[in-house]
Parts: sequence; C-alpha cells; structure tokens
Amino acid sequence: MTEWSKRTKAVHAGTRRSQYGEISEAMFLTQAFAYPTAEAAEARFIEAGEDEFIYARYGNPTNRMFEDRLAMLEGTEDAFACTSGMAAVNGALMALTQAGDHVVSSRALFGSCLYVLEEVLGRFGVDITLVDGTDNAAWDAAIRPDTKLVFLEAISNPTLEVIDLAHVVKVAHASDALVVVDNAMPTPVFSYAAKLGADLVVYSTTKHVDGQGRMLGGAICGSRDLIRGPIETYMKHTGGAINPFAAWTHLKALETLDLRVRAQADSTMQVAEALAGHAKLSRLSYPQHPSHPQHAVAMEQSPSGGTVLAIEVKGGKEACFRFLNALEIFTISNNFADAKSIATHPATTTHQRLPQDQKDTLGISDGLVRLSIGLEDPEDLIRDLKQALAAV
Repeated sequence: MTEWSKRTKAVHAGTRRSQYGEISEAMFLTQAFAYPTAEAAEARFIEAGEDEFIYARYGNPTNRMFEDRLAMLEGTEDAFACTSGMAAVNGALMALTQAGDHVVSSRALFGSCLYVLEEVLGRFGVDITLVDGTDNAAWDAAIRPDTKLVFLEAISNPTLEVIDLAHVVKVAHASDALVVVDNAMPTPVFSYAAKLGADLVVYSTTKHVDGQGRMLGGAICGSRDLIRGPIETYMKHTGGAINPFAAWTHLKALETLDLRVRAQADSTMQVAEALAGHAKLSRLSYPQHPSHPQHAVAMEQSPSGGTVLAIEVKGGKEACFRFLNALEIFTISNNFADAKSIATHPATTTHQRLPQDQKDTLGISDGLVRLSIGLEDPEDLIRDLKQALAAV
C-alpha cells in the first residue's frame, strides 16, 4: 500500500469491512461500544487494540478509516480527525505547549490562528514571537535553543505568501523544536510538508477534502508517538473528535479528491495567467505564477500553487465591492476550496477584526480579494471576472 500513488490511496487506504463485506465504507453511528464480559471491558480500558473502541469521543471505526486514509495520503504514520480545522490547530498547539514555552510563528496567518496563538496560548503563559515568514534570516534570529514549537501556514491565507519550509524545518530541528504546518492551501494532493520534515501537518478538511460545502472537519497528521500520545490525550479529553457522519462523508469525498483538486489547480493557473497585468488590478498573487515574490521557492517545493489566488483591485473598498457585486458565477462567501468558485473580501470578513496596523503589515488591503477556483469551466470564470472588473 505504501507504494500506491496518492490517487489510489485516496480510494482504498484504511478500508475496514464488517462481516457483511460491504463495498462502500460503513458508517458506525454509535456513542459507545459493548463488551462481552466485565473482564473484557477492563482489559480494553487498560489498552485498546488496533480495532477496539471505547467511546465515540475516543475513536470510532468510521473515523479510524478516515484517519488511516488521510495519513497514507500525507505520508505520515498516523492522524487524528477533528471537528474542524481550527479544532485541529488549537489541539496541536495546546497539546504540545505549556506555560513558559517559547513558540515562533509566521505572522501571516488566518485570523483565528492568530487568536489561538496570541490570545489563548498567550493567556496561559506561552511566549509568542511572530516573524515575517518569507524572511529566512528572521526565522534564524527568532528560533532560540529553548524554542518548543514552530508554527506556520505553508502558503498563507489570504495573501498567499510562500515559506521556505525546508529552511525553517532545518533551523527548528537544530534547536529540537517541533514544526507544525497548517497545510490548507497546498492541499493533500500537492502537500510537501511531511516530505520536508514537518512534525505535524494540520488540515481543515472542510477545504478540498469535503470540498463541496457540506461538512466541517479537520485533521492532525504526524508520527504515531505524537498522534496517539499528547494529541489524542488532549483531543479525547476536550471533545475535539470528528463525528462519524462527517468522517464518512469525508471518506467518500477522498475518492474524487485528486480529480477535483488537479482540475481546480489547472483552472486557477489559467485564471492567473488571464488576469496578470490587468489594468484594473494593482497586484495578483499565485505561487506558481512568475510574478509571485516567492515563485522560485514555490516551484522548488510543489508542482502546483493550489486552488486559490489573490488579486488587489485598484480603487479600494468601493471599487472592490463594485467588482464583487458584478460577479455572476462566483459566490460571495468566506469559505475556500469548494467545488463552486468563491470570492472573499478578507478586510471586511475573515480578517475584519484584525487591527488596521496588522492588516497593513500582512498586506490585507481594502482592495484585496481572495478567489477560490471551483470546478466550473475556466473560460466561463475568466469571462465572469473580466466583466466584473469592467464594472469597476
């Protein structure tokens, strides 16, 4: 199985069949599990076997299939499936830190990730240092001998900055610091985090894995020692495990993940090429487009920049809203990585509550629009974007 391609793993990895021999994965909707004897119950609570379960908050056969399949895709030993992407981020960071620890993070993060770092971990006495993630020298200076953990988004949301992950991993591991990577933008299909040495890879499986606007979900992928040690212990006691119906929906979605994401990524590159240099735009950001500031690093790390690009409309918020309201195919929403193309105005939605100085530092201007490219015909999407820009 380890020699299978990602496309094959996404269909078959981790499958568990009941005595009925079902083809489609079974969904086990149960809170708890029965034991044949009191002695068997005692033994399972002492140490549960590979296919033995205790309570839905601890584990479930459907959840385990999803965890095994995703871990195989990511190239890690294990995974823990969570209720959402933010549950995964919070779980990974909280499970591995305590008061007095030092954490270094890239500053270009999703607003909720910044909240967990600065407000939650900071409130409990964790020392947080934020750096320009694209500056290797900044990582070198910030990571100390006592640094416990390094956190970053491989490709930042929403400005699509690309971090030299191999460099960060090398510097962090030299100080025995763990590296936790939020990997929503690169996608499980084009992921390179585990290959480059990240200790934990965190996903919002709402994005791409479900990818069709149905279910929240998240996952933490990594070594068995970390996942079945501090991660599982924290998550099972704090209630962050995914529910079996969401896990089952994700399992079925994984069967088409490779097909969907590759088609979306190809379309995203076409859109980037069509909009590059447009007179109504002051900026276009897509990692694999030659105009991207970290283009060389992006190309070295991955063959694709994913399914999202960012543009900056000239004229600020008023012009930007005119553009958004003129769109016919794109849906105005705050999600991304969906089968339907989505346009987001981060300054007034996902990153609205950030102080203005932080928005300025991160490049989240009033003209910035995050475009998530779906499964529609790319030519239709390009026509839609151009006609909307003509309304500005």
